[in-house]
Amino acid sequence: MSLLKLEQVTKRFGGLTAVSDFNLDLQEGELVGLIGPNGAGKTTVFNLITNTYYLSEGKILFEGKDIT
Repeated sequence: MSLLKLEQVTKRFGGLTAVSDFNLDLQEGELVGLIGPNGAGKTTVFNLITNTYYLSEGKILFEGKDIT
């Protein structure tokens, strides 16, 4: 089972789509990095995972439980 799973995550700010159809599947003990140029949506993804921002679409699962 996944520790953290993002499925089809999208975040829009008005007419601007900051993150579109993002998927991530992390297993327990796995280390990953999220890289990209300025404005690519890295901080927005982090803010969605921590529930600082609300999703426009998709869902986030932690240990199989929907935390969206």
